[in-house]
Amino acid sequence: MTAKYIYVVRHAWAHEFGDPRWPDDSLRELEPEGAERFMKMVETLSDRGFEPTAIATSPYTRCRQTADLISQYTLHRPEVTELDALCPSSDINALIQWSREVGCEQLCWVGHAPDVGLLTAALVGDQHAEIRFAKGAIAAVHLYKKPGIGCGELYWHATAKSLGL
Repeated sequence: MTAKYIYVVRHAWAHEFGDPRWPDDSLRELEPEGAERFMKMVETLSDRGFEPTAIATSPYTRCRQTADLISQYTLHRPEVTELDALCPSSDINALIQWSREVGCEQLCWVGHAPDVGLLTAALVGDQHAEIRFAKGAIAAVHLYKKPGIGCGELYWHATAKSLGL
């Protein structure tokens, strides 16, 4: 087993759904204030050990922008890989496969609600649990075996509000 943590992230604050500037919702961007707030959150958590070494993200613009902020403001400046498996209605089996192939110690998945809550629940072994992810929330799942269903425990779950941002 290589991975010790999988960080699950809901994209940061984006412009409102249905905004006429983005008739294709997959192209909807982060709000400038939302990107700034998330950057501060990443910097705060990075000072506390949030250091992903590989990032997978939904190819939707708001997720890619969130993943790029994580890469830019963490120690290892990890490569960002776009995976369709993180599009709405995420494919956990494909994510587990990717995670096993990458073999890094600290992986990060960036996706959408409600999927990020369901993915986190599956990693900790309760696929029916409901874990609420506010916009920009990050959960750390500590792994005690190779990535898979029920492979770890929820180590922490942070929101901008919980960090005082």
